[in-house]
Amino acid sequence: MFQIIQRRYLYFSISLLIIVPGLIGLALWGLPLSIDFTGGSLVEARFVQSTQSVDLEQVRQAYATQGFTDVSVQTTRDASSGLDNGFVARSQALSQAQQSAILASLSTTYGPATVESAETVGPSVGREVASNAALAVLAAAVAILLYVWFAFRGVEHSYRYGVAAIIALFHDVLVVVGLSALAGHYLGWQINSLFLTALLTVVGFSVHDTIVVFDRIRENLRLYRRMDYETVVNHSVVQTLDRSINTQLTVLFTLLALALFGGETTRPFVITLLVGIASGTYSSIFNAAALLVVWEKREWRTWFGRGDRAAAAA
Repeated sequence: MFQIIQRRYLYFSISLLIIVPGLIGLALWGLPLSIDFTGGSLVEARFVQSTQSVDLEQVRQAYATQGFTDVSVQTTRDASSGLDNGFVARSQALSQAQQSAILASLSTTYGPATVESAETVGPSVGREVASNAALAVLAAAVAILLYVWFAFRGVEHSYRYGVAAIIALFHDVLVVVGLSALAGHYLGWQINSLFLTALLTVVGFSVHDTIVVFDRIRENLRLYRRMDYETVVNHSVVQTLDRSINTQLTVLFTLLALALFGGETTRPFVITLLVGIASGTYSSIFNAAALLVVWEKREWRTWFGRGDRAAAAA
């Protein structure tokens, strides 16, 4: 039998190695918030007759002539021509006249511009979206804690299952948020309203997988009453291993295809989902159930060199 729970500190260490760089990036650079949260204008345009790729510096200069110096710009590729003949620009709010002037300036080099989308969000709307995002994640966490506590009320220390599920949930949230901070700094990604959709989807997948494992632990605790708790938990995780991995792989393969062959504008959303769901599968298998064993044995008493784990379990 696979010894998963017995190697729990190895898996905890792997989680830390993944999460810590993201937290460092978050502390250094913060989250790259888009106009959905900060307010401003987003313009997506394409030069369909262009025979050359768009120069991002030239786009920034066109914005600078209208007084916009803090602009985030990304190119978009035309699948038929293979050229990066479009761009997506995020800036402070600009008027219709300013937008037309910017596109007219670029049209002298790249030909007529086609505006594929243009939107402006006020700062008050952005603040409301940001506060609603935080409330949504908090409400989901509280609801999950109460649900798991109630669903496992027949098990001794049922509240532990709810707390362990929430810790695994926040593990996945930290992975996603850390990824966004790093990708924002190095790849120019920005967090928009789709990020909240991705985050809540990751939360749902993570908790679903965790509950499957916990439910098998509950069943096996009734079947193997004389068996050591750690052994029962490990046996339960191994029993659900194939189901958890196979179920998530179907989703991951689909997301991988979308990330490779989908559009530029949806790629950050898809990759966020891909990483988050992979993290949810990992935390459900290797972290959530292991936390129950740590709690049962009160192993934190040995974390600072006092005694050993065997003594803690006594």
